[in-house]
Amino acid sequence: MRAMVLDKPTQPLQSRDVPKPKPARGQLLVRISACAVCRTDIHVVDGELPDPKLPLIPGHQIVGRVEEIGERADSKFQIGDRVGIPWLGWTDGDCAYCRSGRENLCDNALFTGYTIDGGYSDFTVADARFCFHLPDRYNDVEAAPLLCAGLIGYRSYRKTGNARRLGIYGFGNAAHLISQIALYEERDLFVFTRPGDTATQQDAKELGAVWAGGSDEMPPEKLDAAIIFASVGPLVPAALRALAKGGIVVCGGIHMTDIPSFPYADLWEERVITSVANLTRRDGEEFFELAPRVPIKTKTETFPLEEANIALDRFRAGQLKGTAVLTIAE
Repeated sequence: MRAMVLDKPTQPLQSRDVPKPKPARGQLLVRISACAVCRTDIHVVDGELPDPKLPLIPGHQIVGRVEEIGERADSKFQIGDRVGIPWLGWTDGDCAYCRSGRENLCDNALFTGYTIDGGYSDFTVADARFCFHLPDRYNDVEAAPLLCAGLIGYRSYRKTGNARRLGIYGFGNAAHLISQIALYEERDLFVFTRPGDTATQQDAKELGAVWAGGSDEMPPEKLDAAIIFASVGPLVPAALRALAKGGIVVCGGIHMTDIPSFPYADLWEERVITSVANLTRRDGEEFFELAPRVPIKTKTETFPLEEANIALDRFRAGQLKGTAVLTIAE
């Protein structure tokens, strides 16, 4: 089968013909139709996340159809079913985190497109327990970004509780999707972009934000919560300064540059900083039930599988007008 392979971080992916995988016990063999490109893929390829499986097939926002079912795989899937494969690929089910409903923190977890092969290929295998049925409302390309930008964004959003005034720093794929849920739930949305990025600020206002400005600005009202999707550490103290008493800053990325020091006074009055790690299957079930009711709309730009490096380069350079999605044609 065709695959785009990472041999060594910081090097371009290589187009290769590799053996088609076989499903082991509990796994599905999935013929891939689409795989969205995530900023985490860039962190993996650029060597910003440690110890990836090498060689590695990246990609963890996978949409495809079940081609073969391994022994004792989850009976909720049949041959031909459409499935979504997310970042969290396997957990041991037995550690203290798994047994307390926090499988996203499992000490021995495996991650799609990072520690196990992912979706920049014709086929992949995945643990059936960690795959999702996808809402019929979305075609394969539309559904792909929901599997990480949507799921991790949703977990980040739920961490903000019932915050009425919600700030979002970094208006990329996840922010665009989660903003739609926030507006559906009648939150007041404040969007922060790179200073001077008036085009993105205008997009946020057209979506429904009550205010949009640069990350170097203060909002017109104090925020009850803020989500930081940009991987920029200095945004953490900036967001703290924008919070009302008791507010929370949620760091929604898997990687962030160092956070600079800040005065304790900015944290005082029971403000909170927290991070989001991975996702749970419950997050996925809740999100895919909610998404078609909003309905969440995805913005995408498609590339053939062989142009994965071009898609990554354009993502790095901020030249995409939507989520890059690799389409895998037979």
